Amino acid sequence: MKVAGDWLSDAGTQAIFAVLHRAGHQAFVVGGAVRDAALGVAVRDVDFATDARPDRVLDLAGQADIQAVPTGIDHGTLTLVVSGRGYEVTTFRRDVATDGRRAVVAFSDDIETDARRRDFTMNALYADADGLVHDPLGGWPDLLARHVRFIDDPEQRIREDALRILRFFRFVAHHGAPQAGIDADGLAACAALADLVDGLSAERIGHEMRKLLSAVDPAPAVASMGASGVLGRVAPGAQPALLAPLVDVENGLEPDWMRRITALGADPEQLNWRLSKAETKALTDHQRASGSDEGAAASAYRHGARAARNLALVRASVLGPLDLHDLETQIARGVAAKVPVRAADLMDRYGPGPQLGKALTALTEAWIASDFALDRDALLSLPLEDRSD
Repeated sequence: MKVAGDWLSDAGTQAIFAVLHRAGHQAFVVGGAVRDAALGVAVRDVDFATDARPDRVLDLAGQADIQAVPTGIDHGTLTLVVSGRGYEVTTFRRDVATDGRRAVVAFSDDIETDARRRDFTMNALYADADGLVHDPLGGWPDLLARHVRFIDDPEQRIREDALRILRFFRFVAHHGAPQAGIDADGLAACAALADLVDGLSAERIGHEMRKLLSAVDPAPAVASMGASGVLGRVAPGAQPALLAPLVDVENGLEPDWMRRITALGADPEQLNWRLSKAETKALTDHQRASGSDEGAAASAYRHGARAARNLALVRASVLGPLDLHDLETQIARGVAAKVPVRAADLMDRYGPGPQLGKALTALTEAWIASDFALDRDALLSLPLEDRSD
């Protein structure tokens, strides 16, 4: 069995193979690159595993005039930079001790030992310079079947790193076969150890959940998360049954994790995902828009295209089909709309002060309520409360 792709023959990949092989060391591309190549998914990151110790990799890189960055040298990882692209190179290793987040490792010369410390069988695949796949733990059949399965004992794997609970559901969403269902042993282990999620950092939780909800169809995985008790710990208030109708309505649109978490009904204020300011504002806009019955054009004017689109799709998942072409037309109209009155138009009547702002707001609301139909003259002729001197 072999994998192929431009990533395998690019100059950086082959340079690293050559540096390690010339010195008599084993070298393999491992994990995601092999998995994704076999599944026909674009390969983004190319990571290596080798029996060469970190200091040896450092010396060999220097001799080859390759920049080496000690990104995780205590755990056996260096990043070698070739033509501006980084490649992680990690020494075969095994976990000696772990607290559920960080591990103490011992280096190894054995590929199987290295494979057994990984999370899922489909991630324990190694490709040599010719693309020949080495499969020490029988992960290849699982990959072809899209069966996301923990290596050896699922509970032990989770206790080594509690993030593997969220990774399990994320991998099911992206790489699992919905018709085959979820691995029962893995699901049972996640349910039994769900409380370990509470000890994860907000950054790690948010990173995994964004990725999970960005899958083409995360609904089956999210339903399993709900059944296991994990979903409520990372997205309080979420109702997993609400997601599948949204995915149907999306009908192939680009996935949007904010749209999905809005549909799930989770409370944004309880999402401990370490959101950026921009993400917090966007989710707040989504929440505000969801409490309104305004059309897409008005929503787009108030909150922007993304919030308007997401709100319309979430509504349609409950109320029925949506004309996507008309939706985009309405959104474009709302984004382009400009209120035809300005503060200067009311200055003579009110002068500067809070009443001016109230009057401008009232006219703006009247203009929105007219579906942007009222022009400047019509708005200025509307009765408003005059300033009291």
